[in-house]
Amino acid sequence: MSKPRIGFIGTGLMGHGIAKNLIAKGYSLTLRVHRNRESARDLLGMGATEVATNAAVARASDIVFLCVTGAPQVDEIVLGSEGIASAARAGLTVIDTSTSEPATTERLRNALAKDGVKFVDAPLARTPVEAEAGRLNIMVGADDATFAELQPVLGAFCENIVHAGPPGHGHILKLINNFIAQAIATATAEACAAAVKSGLSLRKLHEVISAGAVNSGIFQMIVGRMIDGNGDLGGMKFTLSNAMKDLRYYTHMAEALPVPAIVGEAVHQSLVTANLLGFGDRYVPSLVEAQEMLAGVKIVPRG
Repeated sequence: MSKPRIGFIGTGLMGHGIAKNLIAKGYSLTLRVHRNRESARDLLGMGATEVATNAAVARASDIVFLCVTGAPQVDEIVLGSEGIASAARAGLTVIDTSTSEPATTERLRNALAKDGVKFVDAPLARTPVEAEAGRLNIMVGADDATFAELQPVLGAFCENIVHAGPPGHGHILKLINNFIAQAIATATAEACAAAVKSGLSLRKLHEVISAGAVNSGIFQMIVGRMIDGNGDLGGMKFTLSNAMKDLRYYTHMAEALPVPAIVGEAVHQSLVTANLLGFGDRYVPSLVEAQEMLAGVKIVPRG
């Protein structure tokens, strides 16, 4: 059988690598280029086709990938002016790889299903480095038949493909994953402030944590990289504005279930504070810089 035609909306940090790997694996690609044309230049050079609207992407594709910031952007792409819904047809599949709200996912899935369109939630894990290398992790919310149908396509850019469960469970799993990740990150930043203000050596903190069960990849991306890289906070390439958004989605989901979100709310407010202090466009390890301002200490090695 011939390979499905692929549409792609959102060729940013993560989307560029996904799109590149799809083309490299022999899939035809139709793009809607938004603000950053530079990120799509090489994709067009590899043979991707550019169209002007989201509806045009849908008309030219069997499967449309969305890789944008969150629920408002997904909603606009699907239901907005000249959106995917205006070109809906039976047999079309839309795969949302964004980190979005489960409630928005359910609403869009139901709206598109009326025209025979499948809407699959499949958020991503790992970083733009793995996206370029075709080694992302993905969490798919879909029925068994749809998951089996999509696996070969997802395999073009993923190392680990997890069937999270039925529709909606992809985004639920992603939000819980990100809650745990940001809880570790915020706790690590606070711990650094407490250590420095007390006079404790950050290197001794790093030595003890690295040798025990508390150690984690996130701890090393923040503290290990910071002290061994002369203050390098470039690890964990995920902005604090996106982290704040994801924790807001997580707490909304927890409230709707309902389950207690005591830690989740605390983590969310820590991220809100960092954003209000002006660190929203910086990566998650800059939570340490926010703690410097809040605690009145110097944590990050400089020069």
